[in-house]
Amino acid sequence: AVSLLKLCFVLLAGFCIVSPAVAMHASQQLAIVVNANDPQSTRIADYYQLKRGIPDENVIRVNLPADKKSIGHNKFEQIYQQVINSTPPHIQYYALAWSQPFKVGCMSMTSAFAFGYDDAYCAKGCNSTRQSAYFNSATRKPYHDFGIRPTMMLAGSSVEQVRDMIDRGVESDASYPKGTAYLVSTSDKARNVRSHFYPSVASRLGKRINIQIENTDALEGKNDVLFYITGLKQVEKIDSNQFVNGAIADHLTSAGGVLFDGRQMSILRWLEAGATASYGTVVEPCAFPQKFPHPAVVINRYTSGETLIEAYWKSVAWPGQGLFVGEPLASPFAGII
Repeated sequence: AVSLLKLCFVLLAGFCIVSPAVAMHASQQLAIVVNANDPQSTRIADYYQLKRGIPDENVIRVNLPADKKSIGHNKFEQIYQQVINSTPPHIQYYALAWSQPFKVGCMSMTSAFAFGYDDAYCAKGCNSTRQSAYFNSATRKPYHDFGIRPTMMLAGSSVEQVRDMIDRGVESDASYPKGTAYLVSTSDKARNVRSHFYPSVASRLGKRINIQIENTDALEGKNDVLFYITGLKQVEKIDSNQFVNGAIADHLTSAGGVLFDGRQMSILRWLEAGATASYGTVVEPCAFPQKFPHPAVVINRYTSGETLIEAYWKSVAWPGQGLFVGEPLASPFAGII
């Protein structure tokens, strides 16, 4: 059995050295996947392509049901093969320009696109899943090195909200913000399992970025939020805070990745409040910290100059059940590596 308090993250004692940036610009390495059955998907894809200068050859069109939260793995396999056959060989990442469906069988939509559908990345009940080879790796070519294309959804409650999220990501590039990483320890013992990492994170990274460990169920009135890491099924007073462009925020809970009509707070609430990315699970994960972003990894890699999709994806050891939503190419600390 895996202890919730003692994880095999010993490798974090010495952070990996990030390899030199690849020659090809990040926008050339990302493909946008569009749902041709969803007019909003087309609008979002067009806007993102324009804002990030994505080449036409990197835009892939598929036909998905736009009114379903989930699709079966057989239907997904048909779509996935179409995408693979249309993907230029240099592509390392996908951006999915829709808000639903967000689940494939027992996997999240983003993990299904990253790995291909595989039951090994799922779990029934409180069990482990296959670990991502991309976890805390130094590579900047995940497909070439591991056969993985990390994937993020350009999702939101409206086209306008997704456009605002995209704008925040673009505007964050090389902005070198002075924001704070808020590591919030809550009264919810079951969902507060990441708090055990907080002192080590502050000790190791506190000279690089301002890190505040807060013992509260809700931050209120903060005007410099770059990271907001917490654990609750519902986070109050989010809108009272101001998020820095490029901010990452998530709450460890069972169903945050259920974007619409879920029984817990959707991760879309973070994006509506001004964050640029969030993460949550689409099926019951149990309180395994490995199924959620590790604060040390995401803070270290993001502030070292990696893009949002790189830093966030690398921070989750077991991402099969987790959904990544945000602007993939945001890079507030671009140029450091």
